Amino acid sequence: MFKEYADYDASGLAALVASREVSAGELLEAALARAAAVNPAINAICIPMEDIGRQRAQQELRGPFAGVPFLIKDIVQDYAGVPTTGGCRALRQYVPQQHAAIVQRFLDAGLVIFGKTATPEFALKGVTEPLLWGATRNPWDLQRTPGGSSGGAAAAVAAGIVPAAGAADGGGSIRIPAAYCGLFGLRPSRGRVPAGPNHAEFWDGASSDHVLTRSVRDSARLLDAIGGADVGAPFAITAPELPYAEAILRPPGKLRIGYSTQSPLGTPVHQECVNAVMQAAKLLAGMGHDVEPAQPEIDGQALARSFVTMYFGQTAADIAHIKQLTGAGNSGFELESRILALIGRTISAGDYVRERERWNEYARALGRFHQRYDLYLTPTTAQPPCRIGEQDTPPLQRAAAQLVLALGAGSLLIKSGMVESLVKTSLQAVPFTQLSNLTGTPSMSVPLHWAATAGSAQALPYGVQFVARFGDEATLLRLAAQLEQAQPWQQRRPPIA
Repeated sequence: MFKEYADYDASGLAALVASREVSAGELLEAALARAAAVNPAINAICIPMEDIGRQRAQQELRGPFAGVPFLIKDIVQDYAGVPTTGGCRALRQYVPQQHAAIVQRFLDAGLVIFGKTATPEFALKGVTEPLLWGATRNPWDLQRTPGGSSGGAAAAVAAGIVPAAGAADGGGSIRIPAAYCGLFGLRPSRGRVPAGPNHAEFWDGASSDHVLTRSVRDSARLLDAIGGADVGAPFAITAPELPYAEAILRPPGKLRIGYSTQSPLGTPVHQECVNAVMQAAKLLAGMGHDVEPAQPEIDGQALARSFVTMYFGQTAADIAHIKQLTGAGNSGFELESRILALIGRTISAGDYVRERERWNEYARALGRFHQRYDLYLTPTTAQPPCRIGEQDTPPLQRAAAQLVLALGAGSLLIKSGMVESLVKTSLQAVPFTQLSNLTGTPSMSVPLHWAATAGSAQALPYGVQFVARFGDEATLLRLAAQLEQAQPWQQRRPPIA
């Protein structure tokens, strides 16, 4: 089954198990063999759970994905008795005692979890290169990043270890790796997928959990399996009219789609990222949709400041909590995380609240846009995946950062314009995705374009992003299914796969 294993999506593997053409144990061994063959090169799986997976594969499993091998992300997707590190050295020995709600739902769906995938420390970066685990590499070009923060998940799916893997998106962390690795990635609406039991929301509601997949139907069916509020959730989002697995069987109808290729930060956009959108617009028009240039009336610089303010504050809170939980000292955290936390501690509570209130302004502006357009189309990223190590802090800047930390000079960083500089440097490669996070709207990255890229031996994937109205994952999935049929991508695989 080894070669045949890689030809199936998760739904196809589940059908094989249901018909008894193959057992859950045989599928797991195929996945483990695939991991043994490629994980040393891509470094996607950071915490193996082979024994747990083998024990589960011998059980009588039920659910729509009974017997399908699966990986979860090494942050917030807690598995009882297995460390959750979040890519942080201070959490290397932290072992949660209960499953996260989403993990329990993965299990209830019948999935066989056999490992956890790498993420940057605290899921803070668009690359996956934590000091704890080392760099995860893109299966399309091993010298480049698979993106972040769900970089390990994306690399594992693209390399054929699993057909789907758990992921999460607080600033683009499903969509960015999907774009870089040639996968389909849907970020659900705020509240669609539970964050419990230890949390009400992640990142003030900016983050949503879901999966990275090769097929649209897997994403739809898995969202059916994990969606809905858990006990004690702060609110319950309106359920879809139809299960998503049924919704994708119906065409989306004629859609009005506004598109833009301009970075909301005013920074450069790579020509192939522009080409990806223009070709998608042409394809959509040929399918009968109305497509025209348009964008919501939102100040991209202001939105980015609101995002990084949350980012700073969350990092400060996370480090303080982990120190209390584990007794770890500063050496347990990466330098960049400590700088972000210092800024977070320096920003006043009032400033944080004001920036959080601005999220409503962006949501209202996007809502007005959606009164005219069903979807908003942009590049998923503004640049192709960078090379491994390209985003490392230079030695001189590291020395300066150490001095600032020693002095506790957070106010100096803010007054010096460092925050504005951080906004541009950290988001200029990925300026399109944060809009969906702050407005709580669903969005997706669809792999419709591959192109030759300087420095890479073969064509790399470039994703396009669609943003929908709050709660309207169905329209996204219906359009994705239509695009998948018109321009299939599942058989486009990197050489390592």
